[in-house]
Amino acid sequence: MKEQLKKIEELAVSELSSCTEIKALDELRIKYLGKKGELTAILKQMGKLSAEERPVIGQLANKVRADIEETLNNKLAAIKANAQAEKIAKESIDITLPGKKQTIGNLHPLTIVENEIKDIFMGMGFNIADGPEIDDDYHVFEALNLPPDHPARDTQDTFYISDNILLRTQTSSVQVHVMENQKPPIRIISPGRVYRSDAVDATHSPIFHQIEGLVVDKGIKMSDLKGTLEMLMKKLYGNDCKLRFRPHHFPFTEPSCEVDISCYMCGGKGCSVCKGEGFIELLGAGMVHPKVLEGCGIDSNVYSGFAFGLGLERMVTARYDISDMRLLYENDMRFLKQF
Repeated sequence: MKEQLKKIEELAVSELSSCTEIKALDELRIKYLGKKGELTAILKQMGKLSAEERPVIGQLANKVRADIEETLNNKLAAIKANAQAEKIAKESIDITLPGKKQTIGNLHPLTIVENEIKDIFMGMGFNIADGPEIDDDYHVFEALNLPPDHPARDTQDTFYISDNILLRTQTSSVQVHVMENQKPPIRIISPGRVYRSDAVDATHSPIFHQIEGLVVDKGIKMSDLKGTLEMLMKKLYGNDCKLRFRPHHFPFTEPSCEVDISCYMCGGKGCSVCKGEGFIELLGAGMVHPKVLEGCGIDSNVYSGFAFGLGLERMVTARYDISDMRLLYENDMRFLKQF
């Protein structure tokens, strides 16, 4: 029986030494020390021994059990330590490596320029007015002296929800809402999205942005309009910026004008961008038509006003020398991160 106990100890220690997993270690514990294990099977034979042999074999059996348990515990601790070391190695942070840069978003160029324009006008005492993008035919067209059969409607073809409800073609409709609900003096700008049934190209889009301006008060003259626009352009493009006013026709203003800005590419010398003219068309403006004032309940014999409308995309492309308006909508980070 002594030989059997020594052999069990040798085999147990050998198998435990080569074990690398906790599950396999537990299986060996059951194999040698369990209720049906090999050591237990030997101890069950103690009754066959003489009274002199039992203490000797019992003492040896206890030593074998203790040695196996010690080997098992040491191996278990070693396996856990190795697993912990591997985990730490995988999760360790090398503080000598450079950190990962967190990219911070920027304002879109359309938003940048719109905010600048708002700041300039608020500095001149203007308020910001907002209105519905979905409006009725009266506020979008008829109140602006564009009856149903007016040919100018063809150039402002838009998207209709019903015969009378449509997406606004310009933020001038906001001016009408303001004049209907507010008595002069009025001094507002109305920025926002507008919609027209245009094909997408370098200078057109079915969705774009406008900033309309309106001033109504006693004694408002064309010179007030000119001074306001010159202040805006010089603030945006610098004191060297020059404006050119050309006679034009708009149904809702009389007299009306187109306003050009000196070419941002050639400085007024003439190039392919300005088609050799030295100026680029930027916005339309004029004195508010008396019929528009009267339609909104404002006495045109007492009050006069001026209005203008500029395309935000055109202002942005001029500001940043952008040749294709579509770049503003494509969400290309290579383009947008410049701003």
